[in-house]
Amino acid sequence: MNFKKMGLLAAAGILSITALAGCGGNNDDSSEGASASASNPASSGGDAVDIEVWGTNIGYKPVTKGSKTYEFFKDKLGVGVINPYVEWNGGTNYLNQLNLKIASGEMPDLFVPYGGIENNLAKNGAIADLTDLLPKYAPNLWEAIPQDVWNIVKANDPTGQGKIYYIPSLVDYGRYGGMIRQDWLDKLNLQMPKTQEDYVKVLEAFRDRDPNGNGQKDELPTGGRQEARWMDHLFAMYGVAMFEGYPDWDLYDGQLTYSAVTPNMKAALEFIAKLYKEGLIDKETLLNDKAKWDGKVAANKAGNYFHWVEQMPLYLDNLQKNTGVKGQFSLLPVPEVQGYKGFYTWKRMGNPQWVVKNNKDETKLMATLKLLNNVYDKKNWKDLYLGVEGMHYTMKDGKAVKLPDDKSAQENVGILNPATSLATLDFTTELMKSTASEDNLWQIDQAVKAMQDAQKYAKPIAGDGMPSSVYDDYPDINNRTLFVEYATKIILGQYPISKFDEFVEKWNQSGGEEVTKRAREWYAKVQQK
Repeated sequence: MNFKKMGLLAAAGILSITALAGCGGNNDDSSEGASASASNPASSGGDAVDIEVWGTNIGYKPVTKGSKTYEFFKDKLGVGVINPYVEWNGGTNYLNQLNLKIASGEMPDLFVPYGGIENNLAKNGAIADLTDLLPKYAPNLWEAIPQDVWNIVKANDPTGQGKIYYIPSLVDYGRYGGMIRQDWLDKLNLQMPKTQEDYVKVLEAFRDRDPNGNGQKDELPTGGRQEARWMDHLFAMYGVAMFEGYPDWDLYDGQLTYSAVTPNMKAALEFIAKLYKEGLIDKETLLNDKAKWDGKVAANKAGNYFHWVEQMPLYLDNLQKNTGVKGQFSLLPVPEVQGYKGFYTWKRMGNPQWVVKNNKDETKLMATLKLLNNVYDKKNWKDLYLGVEGMHYTMKDGKAVKLPDDKSAQENVGILNPATSLATLDFTTELMKSTASEDNLWQIDQAVKAMQDAQKYAKPIAGDGMPSSVYDDYPDINNRTLFVEYATKIILGQYPISKFDEFVEKWNQSGGEEVTKRAREWYAKVQQK
């Protein structure tokens, strides 16, 4: 990631916020305008208003006015949704494009904030104060989020007034884990590894014994992506709080501490460097973007990867399409390491899910709130999960069955899938099982079992819900600039592990001490609520 470029784009976005606030009104104006509405727009009829929604898209077609998914959303939610194609690419491209959109004075009506940009947007009045709007105009959403979570959101208000400026994502189960090729283990007569020593022996067998049977011994025992991301399973065994490759905050020696500067992290990096040196981790790990690493999994090369467990069917489907192999993955138990208590990081509160443009156009603001209210209405959840008949699912023997993933033909209905923003294990697994075709049930069965197994190793972390505002004035710490530099060079063998102590010293001197102070003050405040 080019952090210098990101900083310039963010600065451009911030410079435009004053203008946005001027044309979009201030928080008081939007609240008063909403209160003046004679009826609750969440249930009102009439012609649908179009709003522009930005969020995750990993390659699906956009939702354009008059398209099948547009008509589906309009019919189901009473609001026209325009969702232009913005490539996600791990969030990097999305944030670049979002900053350009903000800088041009064309902020989307509803969007997923990324990289903490919601803080400056809130401070400058560019996004709506939702404190009073949600209970009145989006009660389904308001009631779906537990009060203790709303308390954390209020504690995170960058203006210090205890207001609500974003809608949190909420995941009530451990969503992440390492996936390992069970069929490779079976073929090589290997047991599921329990200890780190067992795990290393399995990786050695994957490297040396041709488990995919192509005679080339080109398997990649395990791996990840650029910036030491999406290889959390290698850090998990050392009790490192890590979220999609981002070091996070947890209690170490009884105090809230950034996991990147702990002895646990030092031990993990030393272990990963050893794997790299011995060819037990993909040599291109620190060069892989999402497409490249996912492509290696789909090419029947990777023995062990890390991701959302519930997305296993997508990986299995791509593997079968690309190679004809009907693979089998299992959840990798966190390997035991003496002296450490390992876990897969569970963040009940993920990153902020939505922010709403502080729109002086009351019609647009009300339509946005109506959309949110209906998206969080449980009666709509199955339909939103299924999508458009004929495009995303088909009817077979009276049962709605999800169609195979096809980015060339399917529009991005997942932009408003409640399972991604307000998820429970029972709800998610039931949806997956009840809408699976007979042909794909083998994939779903694997995923459901792995999801259930993942709960044994998932642990909530103490820093869950911490606002990015603790990094204010220290963007390099927020961007992990120093960590990525040292972690990368240690893993590659360019730095000895003793350099880790130099990293910790530099991190503290470059703002880490102040960030830690803020983080612990935030934690103390949340604990008192």
